[in-house]
Amino acid sequence: MPTAFIAGASGQVGRRLLDQLLAAPEYDRVVSLGRRPLAVTHPKLVQVSADFAALEGVLEDWRGEDAFCCLGTTIRQAGSREAFRAVDHAAVLAFAWAAQRQGARRFFVVTALGADPASRNFYLRVKGETEAALAVLGFDTLAIFQPSLLLARRREFRLGEKVLAAVLWLAEPLLVGRFRPYRAIRTEAVARAMLRCSFGRGAQGLLVFPSDEIEDLGGFGP
Repeated sequence: MPTAFIAGASGQVGRRLLDQLLAAPEYDRVVSLGRRPLAVTHPKLVQVSADFAALEGVLEDWRGEDAFCCLGTTIRQAGSREAFRAVDHAAVLAFAWAAQRQGARRFFVVTALGADPASRNFYLRVKGETEAALAVLGFDTLAIFQPSLLLARRREFRLGEKVLAAVLWLAEPLLVGRFRPYRAIRTEAVARAMLRCSFGRGAQGLLVFPSDEIEDLGGFGP
């Protein structure tokens, strides 16, 4: 049975993905990298403390086939554009390199709908630059998940997200056809789509899932 690496398991998508990986019979071990320990215990779970600015040798005791990346923050949480880039670009790439050195041939990552290295929006530009950098690393499969607004229960109150979620809920009947990718999406659906995409072991090259395709892949089932 293969081993899965995961980074970002303390986040909204990552927490749900970790639960699903631990329950999945396709993996007999899940190695979680994080700055702080998770309040989770499971026979399949190995927790590794990691500084994503210095991952050299952190995973040397483990070999893995698949890597799942749910790292991400906001500029407000990070405190500056530079700190945001350190997480959403540098840390993602550091994790990808570390996992690849330990045998990972498939990489599954969450970015954002509209990610584009040429975007005028800083957030989307960084996400796009990260996608472009990952694409040259040579993974057998690089699966990029681009969700719209994530619906999740958060500890902190985010007024902007609450307002946008309400607007999208009211507008959802109108978001059809080419506008369907802009519907808000549940974190559980994103996590489930990432796991389901890992079923089957063959190389698939570059896969990009906009939000509506993520919903199609992960929106149904337990």
